[in-house]
Amino acid sequence: MASQKGNVTKEDLKTFKEEIVHQFHIISEDVISQVKLVAEGVANVNEELDRTRQELKTEIQETRQ
Repeated sequence: MASQKGNVTKEDLKTFKEEIVHQFHIISEDVISQVKLVAEGVANVNEELDRTRQELKTEIQETRQ
């Protein structure tokens, strides 16, 4: 980009815009990746909770008999 104030060209602005869009895409891809990891973690915790719940139900039923 031009170093002097007031001498910014349309090409400078286009280049700046393209760089901003590029950086946004990089950041958004990282955020999406992190959200997917969190979603996988939540699914794993949910599955473990379901297994534990079922084990407890079975144990309670066995204890009552």
